[in-house]
Amino acid sequence: MAISWEQSVTYSINTIYLLFSAYLVFVMQIGFAMLCAGSVRAKNAVNIMLTNVVDAVVGSISFYLFGFAFAFGHGPNSNPFIGTNFFALATIPNATYDYSFFLYQWAFAIAVAGITSGSIAERTQFSAYLVFSFFLTGFVYPVVAHWVWASDGWLSPSSSHLFLGSGAIDFAGSGVVHLVGAIAGLWGSVVEGPRVGRFDAFGKPVPLRGHNASLVVLGTFLLWFGWFGFNPGSFDKILVAYPSTSDQGNWTSIGRTAVVTTLAGSTAGIVTLFSRRLLIGHWDAIDVCNGLLGGFVAITSGCSVVEPWAAIVCGFVSAWVLIGLNMLAIKLNYDDPLEAAQLHGGCGAWGLIFTGLFAKEEFVIQAYDSGVTGVARPYGLLLGGGWSLIGAQVVELLVILGWVSVTMGPMFYALHKLKLLRITREDEVKGLDISTHGGYAYNHREEEYPQSYADYMRIRDDQ
Repeated sequence: MAISWEQSVTYSINTIYLLFSAYLVFVMQIGFAMLCAGSVRAKNAVNIMLTNVVDAVVGSISFYLFGFAFAFGHGPNSNPFIGTNFFALATIPNATYDYSFFLYQWAFAIAVAGITSGSIAERTQFSAYLVFSFFLTGFVYPVVAHWVWASDGWLSPSSSHLFLGSGAIDFAGSGVVHLVGAIAGLWGSVVEGPRVGRFDAFGKPVPLRGHNASLVVLGTFLLWFGWFGFNPGSFDKILVAYPSTSDQGNWTSIGRTAVVTTLAGSTAGIVTLFSRRLLIGHWDAIDVCNGLLGGFVAITSGCSVVEPWAAIVCGFVSAWVLIGLNMLAIKLNYDDPLEAAQLHGGCGAWGLIFTGLFAKEEFVIQAYDSGVTGVARPYGLLLGGGWSLIGAQVVELLVILGWVSVTMGPMFYALHKLKLLRITREDEVKGLDISTHGGYAYNHREEEYPQSYADYMRIRDDQ
């Protein structure tokens, strides 16, 4: 059927906007790679950068073959729990627009695997990355995305049958993306156990510092840049018809979303800066970067439906969530080199709860009803919106925790039993770069690296 010139312009602008947002989200892969490389020791730099590449290339195939259909499949073979139409991409009427949508959603999917990779860094067999990355991006994550983001998902705020009369608002994925990746990483790290030397014989923590703070800061800024595609870009149409008004798009909402994203991250960074100064006695750049990212993770759920002042509250609390969980991790002898489970899991969970407390009704209607007048929707509990929205948010949090645990937990345990998960103690001491990838990332003298566990113990005793 022929379309009008105006419709053609609208489709073109929406497609260009969505593709540009997809490119920004993909830039986050560069950010992840730099952040991870700087956060590990030099002897594992090649390995962690290669795993980031693997997340992208393996994720491309698994999401194309299976993931997109599970997430957004529709038709006679789909259902609100698992989309099962494996020809979803081919059956979408507007192919041009939806290929763009596929690319955008793929960029989200590979980000999930990147989060998990950080939790199990420096001690995992490379083959294990191939297995979990394929499974996570091809099945585990897409099912959650279907629940919350597909039009017929049982938790979707766009569904014709709203859960608790509200649906769960997770606009850009504090739960769908960040919490999923964090819970997967948590199970992987628990099954593997801490790195060699992370805790001494008495259970006291031994610092295993990353080798390059410059890469961490660079990665953080690249992630910040990419977040402007992650959050504002989740308005996948920049031009929409707003009934009963003269508005023709999401301009105000998109701009506000970018602002609240910046405010939440900045607040978390500032709070972390001064809090860690009081706790450890010096200004720490790495802690500030992680605090900043924690604020971004937390605001990702409610970025489209909260006021700027609420974003500051979000960032303030997220900083303390991260600090508290890091303290708890040390007490429990839990080892996560990138703080990924604490950062993406703890702050992602707080982001879901925050949205249920502070979502503004006007903004909820803008985001999910195109600004229709006369529509009533549940909104933030602390703003007088009742318990429906916060109830849906808690349910989303719990079902993600359960789903990822029953899928990824057994998978990591099976890899462990098959001796495919963790490298040997000797190889871990040498470093994955020389034991698995044939060389070092930097031109250090070879004698600077311990070649055996005995060498490692001798060097540590000398220090």
